[in-house]
Amino acid sequence: MEQTAPSALTQLVFFAPALAGLLAWSLGRGRPVVSEVFAVLGAAATFLVSAAIASRVLGGEILTGWGLELRVDSLSGLLVLLISGVTLPATVFAIRYMRRRRLLDDNGTDVTDALLPRFYGLYLLVLSTMLWGCVTNNIIMLYVAVEATTIASGLLVAFYWDRRALEASYKYLLLLTVGITFALFASVLLYASAVPHLGGTNAMLISELQGVAALIPRSLAIFVVALFVVGFGTKAGVAPFHPWLPDAYSEAPSPVSALLSGAMCKMAAYALARTITIFFPAYPPLTVFIVVLGAFTMLLGGIMALVQDDLKRLLAYSSVSQMGYVIMGLGFGTYLGVYGGLFHLLHHGVVKALLFLCIGAVIYATSSRSMSQLGGLGKRMPVTAVCFFIGAFSIAGLPPFSGFMSKLTIFVAGAQAGMWSAVGVAIFTSLLTLIVVVRAGQAVFWGSPKSPALTLESVKEAPASLYVAMAALAAVSILLGVYPQLAYPLLNKATLSIAGVLGH
Repeated sequence: MEQTAPSALTQLVFFAPALAGLLAWSLGRGRPVVSEVFAVLGAAATFLVSAAIASRVLGGEILTGWGLELRVDSLSGLLVLLISGVTLPATVFAIRYMRRRRLLDDNGTDVTDALLPRFYGLYLLVLSTMLWGCVTNNIIMLYVAVEATTIASGLLVAFYWDRRALEASYKYLLLLTVGITFALFASVLLYASAVPHLGGTNAMLISELQGVAALIPRSLAIFVVALFVVGFGTKAGVAPFHPWLPDAYSEAPSPVSALLSGAMCKMAAYALARTITIFFPAYPPLTVFIVVLGAFTMLLGGIMALVQDDLKRLLAYSSVSQMGYVIMGLGFGTYLGVYGGLFHLLHHGVVKALLFLCIGAVIYATSSRSMSQLGGLGKRMPVTAVCFFIGAFSIAGLPPFSGFMSKLTIFVAGAQAGMWSAVGVAIFTSLLTLIVVVRAGQAVFWGSPKSPALTLESVKEAPASLYVAMAALAAVSILLGVYPQLAYPLLNKATLSIAGVLGH
């Protein structure tokens, strides 16, 4: 039996990175080394706090703060651990990577050192807002937190301030702001519908709303779910609300791409799972709709990834496809389906961050991200090549990597639910993903360079701080594939914490 316990950890987990970001921005002006130190320390401290939270929730506690405004159960604990765990190696990677490209103002003056403190300040602010969204128990504040991540990360997408980055940032901010507004409408409607049953204060608490979902009129409940799917689904990259994603992921600096794909879309998926699943017990047909949406998302993302030449756009569309598996697992509505969806969420957060860092290392060494120009890098960048193929084979669902275990769980859950057509789409998309990643690996690491401007003699392996970050994420993928029991305690508790699962 879980026990509720007030804890300062619920506030510290998002205050720590916010404070570190403020110090990195203010004290690092003109001294980028200071901002880098605060960035790494802030990310490391946040990870330690998240690990402490995960330990507490595994011990059977539900942590609260500010009354019941903040609430961390096992699902929240899983997400804060994943987000902080992905951000730490991405931050270490950023230290050398962000110094590689020199930034010039309109007069041709190098302003890199002046802009890096701003970068790390915003970077940690994004981390803070993501974690805030995972620990808030207020339905309106959940929307505010998701919107806050959009504003802060939009500035990071535009960090290089060239035409493509500005266009991507504008598209990112515009489409996400409009999309997430639907989640605000849903939150207001849900609150208004729950007030007669819970009162004004409790009607905002997500932990209380799940108890009255069945009392909300059917037509209104379905409309609220549709609004949440559009709102939080846009942020999570669910098709057809994903058009912002390829531009944002491809034009952002690679550490930011890793943060967006490995952490931010997972926070949005968390918001989606936290809200729509409260209606599943009362309205079972909703699960079929979610499964169909997941199948459409994975298939469209896989097909679009197949025709990309830009490596970062390829990974972006692959992220859309992989989010389809998460949505499908949640849509099955059974214990095994939700477990598989959350396992895939964990796997994808780690592996997609790994792949974006690998491509970042390629860009660092060659200044190119086009498959039609690259080739033969395997001999010159063996560590990067090995890490890339570990991530690639894992995302394709091959053993002994984490993707194999998470996808197999979803396949079995679909079979048990009798949704064989959905399982068929999922298996086909997995084979399509294998083709995509093998094609990309062959183009980049085998053969010979296809561009006269690229000579292998000039290519060197990425610096140690870059490949250490990649190796750490690759090791986690292998560990979760070989020994999935490691993640079972937290995944099991997180699965049981989602409303409606215990009814199956």
